[in-house]
Amino acid sequence: MTEIEDSEISLMRPSVVTIRAAKPRDLPELGEMIALLAAHHGDAAATTPEQLERDLFGPLPWINALVAETSEGLIGYAILVPLYRAQEGKRGMDLHHLFVRDGHRGHGTGQLLVDRARETARNAGCGYLSVSAATGNVLAHRFYEQLDFTPRPVTGMRYMQSIA
Repeated sequence: MTEIEDSEISLMRPSVVTIRAAKPRDLPELGEMIALLAAHHGDAAATTPEQLERDLFGPLPWINALVAETSEGLIGYAILVPLYRAQEGKRGMDLHHLFVRDGHRGHGTGQLLVDRARETARNAGCGYLSVSAATGNVLAHRFYEQLDFTPRPVTGMRYMQSIA
């Protein structure tokens, strides 16, 4: 039997991940990841750094962004958008985007981002966190169900009108 020394054994270990609120210095990497997620869904990203800065850090912040950071840089993000159920008087947050870069998936980063999103929503006085996933995205469905999200079928149509 061949004996293997400890120094010959190499295990792949994920980097230490910090989940934190996005900062202005994160805008270039955040924009890059937004573009990667858009491309994954067959869309083109039109968001500019100026728009992100306005919506995250402007006089009337519109969204919250969380980032997952390692010594290599940003490896993921989550964007939260406020919701309101007027008939119930309940605040909520929509987990509008959740993204982890290739090569960093499967190590729990997505779950850490969702956990911090829950905490962020709770601290904002929200009673619920919602998320949606494309109909055919079975892996995302499983992921959210494993994190105790309850599926709610969409009923009716959603309409939009440009007001610009």
